[in-house]
Amino acid sequence: MAGHPLAGAERIAQPRIVSRSIPVIEVDGLQFRDLDRNGTLTAYEDWRLSPDERAADLLSRMTIEEKAGQMVFANAFSNAPFGQPASGYAMGAVSHLVVGQGITHFNSMLVLPLGQLAEANNTLQDAAEKGRLGIPAVIATDPRHHIASTIGAGVQSGGFSAWPDTTGFAGLGDMALVSQFASTVRRDLRATGFSMLLGPQLDLATEPRWARISGSLGESATSAAPLAAALVEGLQGSADGPTRDGLATVAKHFVGYGAAKDGWDAHNRYGRFAAIDETELNDHLRPFEAAFAVHPSAVMPAYTIAQGLTVDGQAVEPVGAAYSKVLVHDLLRTRFGFDGVVLTDWGVTEDCGEICRNGFPKGERPSFEGMSTAWGVEDLSRPERFARAVSAGVDQFGGVMDTAALLEAIRAGLVTPSQVDEAVGRILRQSFRLGLFEAPFVDPAEAERTAGTSQDRQAARLAQGRVMVRLEDDGSIAGTTSGRVWLHNVDPAAARAAGYEVVEDPAKADFAVLRTAAPHEMLHPGYFFGSIQHEGSLAFAPGDPDIAAIEALPPGLPLAVSIYLDRPAIVTPLKRRANLLLADFGAGDAALFDVLAGRTKAEGTLPFELPSSMDAVEAQRPGTPADSERPLYPLHYYKKN
Repeated sequence: MAGHPLAGAERIAQPRIVSRSIPVIEVDGLQFRDLDRNGTLTAYEDWRLSPDERAADLLSRMTIEEKAGQMVFANAFSNAPFGQPASGYAMGAVSHLVVGQGITHFNSMLVLPLGQLAEANNTLQDAAEKGRLGIPAVIATDPRHHIASTIGAGVQSGGFSAWPDTTGFAGLGDMALVSQFASTVRRDLRATGFSMLLGPQLDLATEPRWARISGSLGESATSAAPLAAALVEGLQGSADGPTRDGLATVAKHFVGYGAAKDGWDAHNRYGRFAAIDETELNDHLRPFEAAFAVHPSAVMPAYTIAQGLTVDGQAVEPVGAAYSKVLVHDLLRTRFGFDGVVLTDWGVTEDCGEICRNGFPKGERPSFEGMSTAWGVEDLSRPERFARAVSAGVDQFGGVMDTAALLEAIRAGLVTPSQVDEAVGRILRQSFRLGLFEAPFVDPAEAERTAGTSQDRQAARLAQGRVMVRLEDDGSIAGTTSGRVWLHNVDPAAARAAGYEVVEDPAKADFAVLRTAAPHEMLHPGYFFGSIQHEGSLAFAPGDPDIAAIEALPPGLPLAVSIYLDRPAIVTPLKRRANLLLADFGAGDAALFDVLAGRTKAEGTLPFELPSSMDAVEAQRPGTPADSERPLYPLHYYKKN
């Protein structure tokens, strides 16, 4: 193209072009996808132009309906009933969203073998190619590279390598390991067709009863801040936003989500409040500040209503953060200068009816029916909610399957054309940076070769052991490489593979190994998330079967205990009896035996304190880190040799 601003010596290299139904044209010996199918090179099809230039051109060609489609983030539902195995997506519904409403952003919870997962994501791109302007799909996922997963926070690892929770990384503080993990996630997700991670979760875990702690970076801002930056940079592929082979990251949840009042989670209406003051807020902001230095692609506001909070002299409105001008426009956009995409968490624009407010009737199994997180704006109409959030600084809405209410707000003048163009411009720039307009499809065979490799699994297993914390160790078990072992909540095959003889009678054992997890209660069974999240007391209840198993062991039998800490726990009954007490943050049995045998050294420190009593938990402030009275084990604790 004669006279092109990037012609000649300054021209960037030809990127990989992958297309199916969209034609590929040649200009000046270079290849381009003819996205609008007009037979000529349209500016937004020209990869030699900057993302800003391409986004501006594409924006000028879009209808208001297509712009509204960019502003919503739909769920790509599977082709099986919820909770049952699926073979792919419900493509009839997806195609309707793309062609009928211009929606091209999808969140996936589909779990398949990696080659099949890649091909399923290609089918979403097939549907996107049918759109009038050929805008590719952005396919997102919650984290998939951990052992534990809870709906709304993570997805089963499937064929990917399973690493410890991010709390474990926070306690270890190994920046090289964090970068290795982030790079693995980036490579694996892009290989299987994902281009956005709904993470990392940068909340400070200052309320020990909160259900989302396992996805956090612990409760120390000093430890969390550098890890936040390393995660964003590693996931995106650079310190200056996402690269063509990087992931768009969504730094979440801005801000104060981890200061949950009474520990209840804000997926549930009873948990919609955070208890945090401005001094505490400054600590909770530090991981986000560190992340902003490496330019996360997007930020997700928290669900919570920050009760009584003021920021720079302005009272924060009694609404969820996505609706707060003080938090989004004044703090995020203005003070921090964030110019990326602000994407709401799921369900904030939905109507909150009887189920949302009071839960399902007793005896009825909770489901997603009636799901809403429209805290503080329950009495607004749906168009009014869209308008209020856009006015606060939001660009895109999670979990929205229909653009009708947003279009109603636009046509009624509640959302202005300039607000729409500003939001859609940001969203399109993100997609152009990811290289999706050139190569939206992936190779399933390549995904099988490069993702979830044996080397990745070994690295993840090593990390599972390294992040463990030695809370107690009298030297009687660690380094034992053989002998007879009695097991509780441990796979005998893993023990045998590690070289131990498994016995059924503890009286015949040389030592015992028991695994347990942080206690929890189910106090809100009528709410969908209340029925699946861990909440309530951190103390082992009377009659707990794991404690009973410990108490039944022969006196003097050496005992190793590993406790999974998805939340802190009051571990007094374990401390009394265990010769070796390990805190783990997501570890398989093989990794545990690696530590017991001395093949892997447990090097972690506690990413949060372990309290001494529930009275101490209830007396601490939800927004202040490490402030319980006389903790049994303090923040950063580990048993010195």
